[in-house]
Amino acid sequence: MASPLLLILIIFMIMIIIFLIHGLYQRLRYKLPPGPRPWPIIGNLDKLNPDHKRLCLTEWSKTYGAIVSVWFGSTLHVVVSNSELAKQVLKDNDHQLANRYRNKGIAVAYKNGQDLIWADYGPHYVKVRKVCTLELFSPKSIEALRPIREEEVRAMIESIYEDLNSPDHNYCGGLVLRKYLGSVAFNYITRLVLGKRFVNREGVMDDQGLEFKAIVANEFKLGAPLGLVEHIWWLSWISWLYDNDEASTEHLARKDRLTRAIMEEHKAKSMNINGGGGVKQHFVNALLGLQEKYDLSEDTIMGLLWNMITAGMDTVAITAEWAMAELVKNPKVQQKAQQEMDRVIGLDRAITESDILNLPYLQCIAKEATRLHPPTPLMLPHRASAHIKIGGYDIPQGTVVHVDVWAIARDPSIWADPLEFKPERFLLNDVDIKGYDCRMLSFGAGRRICPAAQLAINLVTSMVAHMLHHFQWTQPEAVQLEEIDMSESPGLVCYMHTPLQAVPTTRLPRH
Repeated sequence: MASPLLLILIIFMIMIIIFLIHGLYQRLRYKLPPGPRPWPIIGNLDKLNPDHKRLCLTEWSKTYGAIVSVWFGSTLHVVVSNSELAKQVLKDNDHQLANRYRNKGIAVAYKNGQDLIWADYGPHYVKVRKVCTLELFSPKSIEALRPIREEEVRAMIESIYEDLNSPDHNYCGGLVLRKYLGSVAFNYITRLVLGKRFVNREGVMDDQGLEFKAIVANEFKLGAPLGLVEHIWWLSWISWLYDNDEASTEHLARKDRLTRAIMEEHKAKSMNINGGGGVKQHFVNALLGLQEKYDLSEDTIMGLLWNMITAGMDTVAITAEWAMAELVKNPKVQQKAQQEMDRVIGLDRAITESDILNLPYLQCIAKEATRLHPPTPLMLPHRASAHIKIGGYDIPQGTVVHVDVWAIARDPSIWADPLEFKPERFLLNDVDIKGYDCRMLSFGAGRRICPAAQLAINLVTSMVAHMLHHFQWTQPEAVQLEEIDMSESPGLVCYMHTPLQAVPTTRLPRH
């Protein structure tokens, strides 16, 4: 009788043979895009640094072209990195590529797509998308939320004035701008989504806010892939060796417990939302009021709330920090923007959001910062629901497709001097930033375009406008312009590797 060890070895060898035959069949049956030669079983995972995945993919596109095949174990991933191929992905084949790829952590966190961002395309997605487009992020709703944006931006400016007047302030060393920009994003998103300001005017965060912040930090950790086990389907039976099911379950329960507590607080207040129509102060109330109208489950409401938190909190602060870094590094651009504001608004009052419509150069600065430094450089992954062709190559059903937004934004064939910060390019050529033009894809395009794009643009532009109107910004005395660190941190979102430090000089009196 064969020993158990021998039986396991035989089963293992049979699995390897099946995998090799399947891989050979795929390559013979389909004309796949070029890419690095994969190893049996692991594909190209040996060459992919998890912390620098995007950089690996970008480097391969330089070698193999604008469409590249990469094997994550037994799963085919395809990366496109020019605007024409992006159009084929996001517009021409939009319907067949509207599904999402979810790793195990994401699937657990969002209950297999009960939200918007990670939902597959279908009746559920269409319904919650309608809620977002017609109810939460309509032009009327965005305008109604303006007082919250302006209040938080004014609070940021006031905190800068306070720190400048503090006896402990080291003027020559400058201020770390991430602290102020991150505070605006955090307070605005929590007020907008949850109807809560967890931080008081003295900067002290309450217990519920500390719990919220810990949950947000843990959300990204648990969303990380599990390595080989995640990508090789026939190794899933040993995933218990790597499993963090207990941690995931505990995190999900903790997140749901906090969210339900906040929802119950608002239910208890019995706030009138006019029968469920429109946004009244924040999205918790809005969604509770719309629950019956749209037949929204509690899981869907909580999923939508956390979509807005995770998608909006970091990306807004990241974009604003990059914009300010470019303005410090390019003082002539900063001066031109301030001259425009002085001409339109003057120095007798502070800027308001309604002034921004009359400041075209300022709007171009926000666009250029978003182009050169997209906060999410690699678009969230799409999954093919049917066999299609992209760029003349086969994309089999089940393939995961990525769009390299960062590479497209720096493509010299569509952008003059693509690595230079030149807001003027948008004065001469008005490129749409909200998905209609595949040269600018920071907010996606097609069926999966970000419904909150205008809200994000308004907040980033308002933050930068107030910073420039109230202060002139220069680098610290000990730093030359060319020494400002403009390198990027690796990861899903693209922070500045070194937080920006800048020295403000008051332009407006403290109001």
